[in-house]
Amino acid sequence: MTGDGDTVQNTAVSPATPPAREAEAALFAARGLTKVYHMGEVDVFALRDVDLDLFEGEFVVLLGPSGSGKSTLLNVLGGLDAPTSGTVRFLDHDLATTDDRALTRFRREHVGFVFQFYNLIPSLTALENVALVTDIATYPMDPAEAIRLVGLEERARHFPAQLSGGEQQRVAIARAIAKRPDVLLCDEPTGALDYETGLIVLQVLAHVNRTLGTTVAVITHNAAIAQMAHRVITMRSGRITDVRSNPTPIAPTDLRW
Repeated sequence: MTGDGDTVQNTAVSPATPPAREAEAALFAARGLTKVYHMGEVDVFALRDVDLDLFEGEFVVLLGPSGSGKSTLLNVLGGLDAPTSGTVRFLDHDLATTDDRALTRFRREHVGFVFQFYNLIPSLTALENVALVTDIATYPMDPAEAIRLVGLEERARHFPAQLSGGEQQRVAIARAIAKRPDVLLCDEPTGALDYETGLIVLQVLAHVNRTLGTTVAVITHNAAIAQMAHRVITMRSGRITDVRSNPTPIAPTDLRW
């Protein structure tokens, strides 16, 4: 991978073959998740009785319009928010009842986050932005290796202001994967990017899923992106309305929208 006008070296890269489900324990298991925000005298339900399993090594797309509960669900799974009721487990960790210190440790050791906006530190180079995370991770990869995985070796010494939007997002992905997370949670990672640049970012996510075996969950309102997922979870009004498997995910380079 090079600049935003280029594609990854393997233009046919797609998510890894989905893992077998027989007798497999879920990486995440959520049951009856409900999240209510109290706005004065009004209760706003962001999640309503959500049941969901995520499995090791799969690529999942959470699809739905704005306000459907996708981001709230991702935040609960990632330990950024707590449900009002229900349970959510990561392997043997009960995330719904654990304290803040344990949630911080869970996020540091197991979860990588990628958001629509890149949240890079302007005064640090791309490599230094990645190194910030590896300094606090338990078993990090070399920051240069993370930069290499997203194809930005030649831009490692550049500051965010010297990088395009797509390059900054790829640095954000490198930062997220550098601590070797079990799961990568991505909230609209292509939402601020044009079509060509968005495809490159999706190729990077597929590459991470295939080469590192990282479980990847991507929130989007773009239905075309669902074609590259192993499973597509559709949400509306705080509920999961449909879950479907995709036996033949396509490569990001074949996506059109």
